[in-house]
Amino acid sequence: MWFTNLFTGSGVASTVLMLAISIFAGLLLGKLKVRGVSLGITWVLFVGIALSACGVSLNGEMLHIVKEYGLILFVTAVGLQVGPGFFKSFKKGGLAMNLMALVNVALGVVITVIIAKLAGQELTDMAGVYTGAITNTPGLSAAQQAVNDLGIEGASDRLAAGYAVAYPLAVVGMIVCCIILRPKNLAAEPTESIESIASVENKSKKKSGILLIPIFFIIALGIVLGSIPIPVGMKAPVKLGLAGGPLVVALIAGWLGVKKGWYSTDFTDGQGVHMLREVGIALFLAGVGLSAGGKFVDTVQEHYMWVVYGIIITMVPPLLVAGFGRLVLKMNYYTLMGFIGGSHTDPPTLAFANTVAPDGCKLPNTGYATVYPLTMFLRIFTAQLLVLLA
Repeated sequence: MWFTNLFTGSGVASTVLMLAISIFAGLLLGKLKVRGVSLGITWVLFVGIALSACGVSLNGEMLHIVKEYGLILFVTAVGLQVGPGFFKSFKKGGLAMNLMALVNVALGVVITVIIAKLAGQELTDMAGVYTGAITNTPGLSAAQQAVNDLGIEGASDRLAAGYAVAYPLAVVGMIVCCIILRPKNLAAEPTESIESIASVENKSKKKSGILLIPIFFIIALGIVLGSIPIPVGMKAPVKLGLAGGPLVVALIAGWLGVKKGWYSTDFTDGQGVHMLREVGIALFLAGVGLSAGGKFVDTVQEHYMWVVYGIIITMVPPLLVAGFGRLVLKMNYYTLMGFIGGSHTDPPTLAFANTVAPDGCKLPNTGYATVYPLTMFLRIFTAQLLVLLA
């Protein structure tokens, strides 16, 4: 009886067990390759969805905390890894990438509005599909807050339904975009920029173990920063959120810490930070999958066209914008994969990019972190804008 309850219950033990199984099985499946291509750690998401769809009843509040905290750990680690060379890389292409990210966001909004008009869909419902198609949970929360402020009955649940339908396939869609843009001779692709982040070296006599303390100080400061409301002249302010705030603080901490000699790149890019990144993304993906799977099948059956709309919103903008970056601007493929993930605030795409990139290649992280802060702000703002335009 106790053994059955462990797999069918909704307590803490059952929830932790399902998280562990999702991550364990997902990582094993991530080793599989088809024609040299693997989805890597993204399999954790799909295993979580499968377990949840089987009717596993879990502790929703705990899953929410695990998911958000995993994302915080992930973006903090990414910020520390790319921070030492972030501002230098920004000067060498960051402006162009952020302009591309701006166009990418604008295309997503325009396509969403066009679909709503042509298909006769409520723009409020499409706002939910939009947040799922761009894998932006803070945007969903902002849109839900907006409909609550406007007193639109039942809109919050429909927003969540649209998000749940579009999110899983959006993860796949962005990885497919990366695969479509993959060069024929990947081995010839440069794995370092002209001035590699790895070349930024500042020897410090302090031990990295002691410096684990600042990681949680960075997280604390990031949460505070991400919670600050930013007035934009609308009914509700926007925020950087639980992911955007820690990322910005980690970027600054990584850059300033190495520059001032508080710690070395052995810390910011060491095994400890790398492990933090991988554990964080694994917890996030497992949490998302286990949270979404239960309603996924029913929602797809009821609103199957939302799936199609979500795929269009997910794939058309990055294929156009990233295709322009690759063909016209001759952007590095590894950087471009990071850009695709960052311009959709999508950690699984970055995880996939890091799987494709050779060991030691920081270019996906740089591309991701360069556009992530601006994109996060724009995604939150546009999600609210769609609701207010409805």
